[in-house]
Amino acid sequence: MIYGYLRASTSEQDVNRARTYLERFADEQKVTVDEYFVENASGRDFERPILNQMIDIAKSGDTILVEQLDRLTRLSTDDWEKLKNKLVKSGVSIVAVDIPTSYQLLKKSDSVSDELTSITFKKINELLFDVLAVIASKDYEDRRRRQAEGIEKAQKEGKYKGKQQTQETVDKCLKANEYITINGLSQLKACQLAGVSISTWRRFHKRN
Repeated sequence: MIYGYLRASTSEQDVNRARTYLERFADEQKVTVDEYFVENASGRDFERPILNQMIDIAKSGDTILVEQLDRLTRLSTDDWEKLKNKLVKSGVSIVAVDIPTSYQLLKKSDSVSDELTSITFKKINELLFDVLAVIASKDYEDRRRRQAEGIEKAQKEGKYKGKQQTQETVDKCLKANEYITINGLSQLKACQLAGVSISTWRRFHKRN
């Protein structure tokens, strides 16, 4: 079984966008997502009822598909270890669209050689996820800090006009920036992956 995990805002449009993105990815990989779970809790929260429900339902050998690893976690290192141990104990694999090495886990093992390859990739991805989970947590803290510093500077210069965009929108715009500068994606592709419209992203840059 393949379960799609969508952690989104209460906006139905945002959920539909994420679901469409995962469905398109699944089609490209020639697999089918059997069931979707939608979570509105923050990735910083360890106690997420929908995520826990999905893990409890999933059986060993099942796969959880996420759009990006930070949809699954922006947890502290200790909380990430707890979540990872729970996932490992359940025998569930994690496939993240933004981590190509995890795609191998979608393939069925038809031989001993394939099984060994699958085990190897799973171990590699566990290590990679550890690193990226730490990065996701630090990235979240850095973005919050930069925003606070930007607001403080604007207030001192008399340019701050109050809250213009939600924290979630700001996070998405900053995430799009990272896809552009670090991954070399186009503005449109970066915004699509970050889940923000190109017009909102441009307005964000005009204000900042």
